[in-house]
Amino acid sequence: MASVRDGDASGVPVRVYDPAPGSAGRPLVVFLHGGGWVMCGIGTHDATCRRLAAGSGAVVVSVGYRLAPEHPWPAAADDALTVLLWARAQAGALGCDPRRVVPAGDSSGGNLAAVTALRAPELVAGQLLVYPPLDAAAAPAEGRGPGTVPASGSGPASGSGSVSAYGEGYFHTTAHMAWYWEQYGGDPAHPYVSPLRARDVSRLPRTLLVLADCDPLRDEGLAYARRLGAAGVDCTVHLYPGVFHGFLGLPLPAARTALTAVTAWLRATE
Repeated sequence: MASVRDGDASGVPVRVYDPAPGSAGRPLVVFLHGGGWVMCGIGTHDATCRRLAAGSGAVVVSVGYRLAPEHPWPAAADDALTVLLWARAQAGALGCDPRRVVPAGDSSGGNLAAVTALRAPELVAGQLLVYPPLDAAAAPAEGRGPGTVPASGSGPASGSGSVSAYGEGYFHTTAHMAWYWEQYGGDPAHPYVSPLRARDVSRLPRTLLVLADCDPLRDEGLAYARRLGAAGVDCTVHLYPGVFHGFLGLPLPAARTALTAVTAWLRATE
């Protein structure tokens, strides 16, 4: 990176990665880290953000959103939107085009990126979702609290193929996911908790979904892709066989391949 600096975006901590100061008109990525809304932060995803910026030429703004359970929903989602608005306002000063802003994230950060796009579709040029949880009701019922709703035709049931096949023994388990949802809170039927349950996704921007085949969340991602495609949204799915949830941050051939594809997609954002 030519420039990496920590800052404040309307009260939310951020780290800004600029691979080429002085450039203009570039994409601007608002990156939301994973960690089940309860763990990780700007530091844990530093390498990922550097790779995204270096490969795409985009400025990447990594968001230090508030974590659950001390700050349950909608704190993280609100912080994500706050930084998106800040980033658009600062786009010119950062050498970016405000019409090329892309919310992005992995795992729970992918959920936040999807929610941000749903909340402000007119402000974003794309959304990059890396193995995101998209339906709180797809997790096992225990521990989800009084807001629980049954899985329905809007998303995969808890007995879907990926949940049954990869719910245990592949790093990220359905038990983990149920606990994360419990800490995060919110009504599982609300689209800003469970984007897969949004009634209208037709206004969403071009989308790239990066999915791991050996992941209980795989079918949620595929279901979202089908919904977007049926609504006329330009949606691309990259499904990587033989890898598990979290693979993008690991030194694996699939991660290198995925990063190359992701950065090419970001460069093409208009």
